[in-house]
Amino acid sequence: MTIPAFSRRTLLAGLLALAMRPAMAENGGETDKEEEEEDHVRALKALEKGDVRPLSEILAKLEGRLDGDVVGIEFEAEGERYIYEFKLVRPDGHLVSVYVDAGTGAILRRQDK
Repeated sequence: MTIPAFSRRTLLAGLLALAMRPAMAENGGETDKEEEEEDHVRALKALEKGDVRPLSEILAKLEGRLDGDVVGIEFEAEGERYIYEFKLVRPDGHLVSVYVDAGTGAILRRQDK
């Protein structure tokens, strides 16, 4: 399977941003590894139940609709719905967050930072 160049760049940028995320939390210097693992477990369970679509599928659906380079991805719960938050750097250098329904891939809102 060939991944389109946009998807490869987006996925690599997201993975790089996650890898470079600060290892120290604000709570007295403890690592936030437990919080990241909890998010991962929650995302995996939601995927297994069919409540969310895989990130690769969501990225493919969004191809050409995100104006900028993905520099971070978060998985969140909002009530009964799961959300992927994509942090983008637009070509003009501004940071924007795009919130996407993790079950449908629909863009819910954009927020300039």
